[in-house]
This record gives sequence, structure tokens and C-alpha cells, in this order.
Amino acid sequence: MQLGARLAQALQANTTVFLQGDLGAGKTTLVRGLLTALGYVGKVKSPTYTLLESYAVHLPAAGKVNLYHFDLYRFNDEEEWESAGFREHFNADSVCLVEWPDKAKNCLGEPDLEIAFTVKMMAGSLGRTVRLSAHTLLGKQCLQAISNSSVC
Repeated sequence: MQLGARLAQALQANTTVFLQGDLGAGKTTLVRGLLTALGYVGKVKSPTYTLLESYAVHLPAAGKVNLYHFDLYRFNDEEEWESAGFREHFNADSVCLVEWPDKAKNCLGEPDLEIAFTVKMMAGSLGRTVRLSAHTLLGKQCLQAISNSSVC
């Protein structure tokens, strides 16, 4: 939730973020934290069955954008990506968060930012580690903004 709040302060329009990790690793929880920090008060659910959840939000660094939360877990092949018509959502007025991006890796291109979750035992209890990687200049700017964020 805290990382989502920090990400909310750093995101810019036209950003694509890949969310990597096993089932239950925290991908949707991060999105929930992000949306909560942006003032969204509705229910934030995993798009596992709907494939896509969309939200109109106001980003501090970018103004009003459409935030699209994709979950490609149920895709069997990349043709499903093309058939779903999702490509149009990746544009200058949106932020796209993609869970299970490997299911359409040849269709998606390079993300600006990648967030990878690993669940493991830490000090006797279940915990998570998170690795953030920037793949573009926009991603590097986002990482820098997250590093400079005072949100706790």
C-alpha cells in the first residue's frame, strides 16, 4: 500500500508499468494503494476475470488520465491480446498497469517501469521483497520521483 502511494505521486501520463510476481504476491494490493492515494474511494478489485479495470484519476504529476489495470493471467496466447483490442488503451492520456505481462510479451513492447514481487520468509514470517527497474527515460524519472517521495 505504501509503495502504491509513492508510485501515485511519481506516475506520469503515457506510462506503462509491468507488475511481476506469483499469485498473491501483492500486485493488486499495490494498485489499491496507488488508487487510494489518488483519492479513489470505490472498491479496487483484481481484474483476473474481467481482464481490465479502468479508473479516471488525477495524477499529481500529470493531471487527469485514465488508469488501466490489466490482468493477463488467463490468456493462453498472444492472439487473445490482439482480439481483446487492448492496444488502444496504451496512449498519451493513460497509465497502464499490467499483471502477467509475459502472456502478451511480444505485443506489449518495453515497459517504462517494472515492479517485481517475491514472497519469502523474513525473520520468521511471510514477507515480500520488491524490485523496481526502469527501462526508459520516463521510467527512470518515475524511479527518481519515488526515491524522492516523502510519502510513508
